[in-house]
Amino acid sequence: MLPKEIVTALNNQMNYEFEAAHSYLAMASYFSAHGYHGFANFYMVQAEEERFHAMKFYHFLVSMGERPHFKALTAPNNMHESPLHIAKQSLEQEQAVTRSIYAIMDLATEHKEHATIQFLHWFVDEQVEEEELFRDIIQKLSGISVGGDYFMMMDKEFAERKMH
Repeated sequence: MLPKEIVTALNNQMNYEFEAAHSYLAMASYFSAHGYHGFANFYMVQAEEERFHAMKFYHFLVSMGERPHFKALTAPNNMHESPLHIAKQSLEQEQAVTRSIYAIMDLATEHKEHATIQFLHWFVDEQVEEEELFRDIIQKLSGISVGGDYFMMMDKEFAERKMH
C-alpha cells in the first residue's frame, strides 16, 4: 500500500491529465472552426496523449492496490485569441504538469517509495519532450502570419501527426 498522500497526489495527477486532454480538445475546436484541420488534428492527438497519460496513472494505482478516484472536469478555456496564444497556453499547461510531476517525485523520494519513483521517471522524460515541442511551435508561429504559406505548411504537417 502506498502512503495516503502519494495516493492523493497520483489521483490528482490522473485527473489533471484528463483536464489537460479536455483543454486540448477546446484548442482543437478553435482550429476546426477556422478551417485549420491540421492544427486541429495536432491538438486532438495531444488530447489523446493526455488521456493515455491519465490512464497510466490509473493503471499504476490499480497495480499498487489502490483505487483511482475521478473528479469533475473543470470547463476549459473556449475563447482563444490566436494560434500563437494557444501555443503559449499549451506551454504553460505543460509547465504546470511538469511542476506537478516534480512535486509527486519529491513526495515519493521523501517516502522512499521506489516503485512510484521508477514510474514517474517516464513522465519526467515525457515532460522534457512536451515543453520542447511547444517552445519550438511558439518560435515558429512567432515569425509567421496566420494563413500564410509557412503556416499552411505547418497545418499540412500537423494533419499527418499520429499518437506516438
